[in-house]
Amino acid sequence: MAQIRIARRVLTECIAAMAFPILLLSILVAPVSAPVVAETDRSRARWCGVETMPLKPSDHSWAQWVVLRLRSRSMWRTDLPVFVTSVLLSALSLLVAFFGFIGAAALVFSPVFWLFGIAAQVGPFTPESVGETLLAMPAGIVLGAVTTTVLTGTSFLRDFLLRAFSRSRDPDLLAKLEELRTSRASLTAAFEFERQRIERDLHDGAQQELVAVVMRLGMLEATATAAAADQERIVRLARQAQAHAERALERLRDTVRDIHPRELSDLGLIAAVRELVARSPLRVELTSTGDDAQLSSPTATAVYFTVSEALTNISKHAGVGSARIDLRCATTDVHVRVYDDGVGGARIDTGSGLAGLRERMRSVGGNIEILSPPGGGTLVVASAPSQPPW
Repeated sequence: MAQIRIARRVLTECIAAMAFPILLLSILVAPVSAPVVAETDRSRARWCGVETMPLKPSDHSWAQWVVLRLRSRSMWRTDLPVFVTSVLLSALSLLVAFFGFIGAAALVFSPVFWLFGIAAQVGPFTPESVGETLLAMPAGIVLGAVTTTVLTGTSFLRDFLLRAFSRSRDPDLLAKLEELRTSRASLTAAFEFERQRIERDLHDGAQQELVAVVMRLGMLEATATAAAADQERIVRLARQAQAHAERALERLRDTVRDIHPRELSDLGLIAAVRELVARSPLRVELTSTGDDAQLSSPTATAVYFTVSEALTNISKHAGVGSARIDLRCATTDVHVRVYDDGVGGARIDTGSGLAGLRERMRSVGGNIEILSPPGGGTLVVASAPSQPPW
């Protein structure tokens, strides 16, 4: 395995040596060629057994990706230095490979050249007898081994410089990409859970009420047709239909409010949370400070639903009738704490409402924490920047 990797390193250095003229010309368009060369060097390192991360997404064309990299500061701090070192090391590999391997071949095949009357000169050495040509053969093998070693060392130097220019960013970038993959999967599951909840609310709530309205109206029509004199039954059926329609309308309003409350868009986060507290079956002590005018809509929405889900969980699972909310808005960020002294034991499970809230908070650059020891109550702490980082 080690021999294969060394062979790969020598081969890639020979390819880099042959590509040196192209690299030299690419200096003329360095900002455009730098990302391509740097990404190619990362691919070379992976082929040689070094752990590097490709930066080009598989669903992006090279043109699209280069345009995106040109807008990124990391291109100037990472790709451009890698490009410069690639040009310089390719020039070194060209000199070493050309003189080293050609000189080694000339020495090894010196007896063959001598048979054809050719004295193969390598540097200051020119054989003058058959004996000297035979002595040149082991020297050629040694020169070939030295050339291979130098090219291998050049390849390792490429790896070192590639890691050096990326060291401050690759680990963070890898962690962020891994977090993004996990977050995307969790967010997909949370969206699916939310779609199922909306479908269930519409099916079990407004849809059932509307079915009852249709049935009552049908009965009302039949009664009115069959016995116009039965005014009392007609009035009763009409009132029942009206009651079902009102409940259906209220449930539809609740469902729409759960998707995005109008108070949040019209009045802001603090007013929307106050309205939420007023509708809650719990006795809620709300403390709010600061001005929510600087909050972006995605951030305000994420915080609002965090408070809403926390209150819902308290009313369903905490076994208490009261809660406390501390909401603090600033020009740069927003913090909210929801506390109850119930049974505790709350967890963020995959597919749960809290898991969906966590991914929603992360999507705006925030975070949510749950402190809920069994029997010790539950504290939900959420924070986010006023403006999302995207």
